[in-house]
Amino acid sequence: MTQTDLKPTQAHTTNAPALEVRSLNKTFAPTVVPVKNLNLTVERGEFLTLLGPSGCGKSTVLRMIAGLEHPTKGQVLIDGEDVTRLSPSDRNIAMVFQSYALYPHMTVHDNIASGLKLRRIPKGDIEDRIRDVVDFLGLHELLNRKPGQLSGGQRQRVAVARTLVRRPSVFLLDEPLSNLDALLRENVRAELKQLFESQQAPVVYVTHDQVEAMTLSSKVAVLNEGYLQQLDTPERIYTHPANRFVAGFVGSPQMNFLTLPCDGQSVTLGNRRAPLPTEVRTDAKEITLGIRPEHVRLAREGESPTVEGTVSLVEHLGMHKLYTVQVPGKMPMTVRSLIPLSHTHSDRPIKLVFSGNAIHWFDAETGDRLNQD
Repeated sequence: MTQTDLKPTQAHTTNAPALEVRSLNKTFAPTVVPVKNLNLTVERGEFLTLLGPSGCGKSTVLRMIAGLEHPTKGQVLIDGEDVTRLSPSDRNIAMVFQSYALYPHMTVHDNIASGLKLRRIPKGDIEDRIRDVVDFLGLHELLNRKPGQLSGGQRQRVAVARTLVRRPSVFLLDEPLSNLDALLRENVRAELKQLFESQQAPVVYVTHDQVEAMTLSSKVAVLNEGYLQQLDTPERIYTHPANRFVAGFVGSPQMNFLTLPCDGQSVTLGNRRAPLPTEVRTDAKEITLGIRPEHVRLAREGESPTVEGTVSLVEHLGMHKLYTVQVPGKMPMTVRSLIPLSHTHSDRPIKLVFSGNAIHWFDAETGDRLNQD
């Protein structure tokens, strides 16, 4: 991507957020409620990703922001103006679809210009805007080609160019990288990050891919079954998940979850008793310990291990090996640990240590986080 100057999204004088979603609900049938009482705010320059599994409501939220779906309840505000009942053409938004949505019979130039022509922008202004975008995205050699003559990455770049020339108040992107192969997805992801950072434009991005969410976003909204689970920075989402769902959905390999007997301020872990942190208070008989595999390491010589067990599976992940360890006891457990490549597996029991400052505690019934550090 060529890093020439590109005119940023038009400036706004209002102090209102670029985008605000208030108590948004969508009901398709009495038993189908994909979005439930959602509240979100996107400031100028923020890149917000809606992250969650298929069916969690993220694409429905994006379609309501775009005006392609009308909410059952709630409001959508852009630059402080209530646009809930306005048509998509009357909202100053631009959207990049998963399928690119390019006109196959038009050249790249005409695809980029199509939205501006519909808005009756003067021809001279259209050419000026196209020139800016083409310079920035390096599309000069493609202008006279048609979509069928382009690679997947080139088509995606054209789809992005078509949104940039609009100079909208909000950019909406619906899983725009899902049709690309792994290597191309990584390259285009880096281009998008540079592009929108230079634009300082508000972006709402939908994906089920946690890597995209963590690398692109300034904020991540994790959704499940229509409810907002957590809204925070990528770092906080990873290090301080609000509940067990967020902790399990974000991170690969997935976090270990161990349901342990609890008695007052201590738990039974393997064959030993361990104290709970002072900030964790619960009257329950069981509690869930969460720890990521990268925070479970081999015990050093003479170090007291957290758990001991036998390795049942070894998976090679490139930089590390992933060990699956069976831990015996009154409540047998399975623990996964990222181990250095240099370690040689044997049939002898393996001793593991949990990094104390990386342990998460969750309510065994509700899944809510208990240590609020």
